[in-house]
Amino acid sequence: MSLPTNNGTIAPLLVGKVGDVGRNAADNRLFINAILWINRSRAPWRDLSLRFDPWNTVYRRFRRWAKKGVWKTILNELQEPDLDWIMIDSTIVRAHQHAAGPKKRTRSRMFRPSVEGWTTKIHATVDALGNPLRIIINRGPTG
Repeated sequence: MSLPTNNGTIAPLLVGKVGDVGRNAADNRLFINAILWINRSRAPWRDLSLRFDPWNTVYRRFRRWAKKGVWKTILNELQEPDLDWIMIDSTIVRAHQHAAGPKKRTRSRMFRPSVEGWTTKIHATVDALGNPLRIIINRGPTG
């Protein structure tokens, strides 16, 4: 049984299918259900239900898929945006002076010092229904 999408299945988008290099993943459905359970329950990883794989295994696989861009591909495939209107908005987020932790040789690349303090900028693009299409985070303006 495959997961439904606009085209009928997301199975071709998943890592570990037959024909991919490396080990085949026989439990993609169980893994995705574990991720959905974590997101729905908002529980910490360590509280993952015992009916799924061990929490650390699920977490490491989730991170691997995130680094490979698998989640981005899946979410793009599942989107059905209403493109009658596209809205773009940006905001500057200020961090408290202690938010970056102790002084280091290199500061985080996402924060930039400005007159107001350490800032970063968030840009969001949404469709006509307000569903996010893209969210981009970059360094804030200098002052």
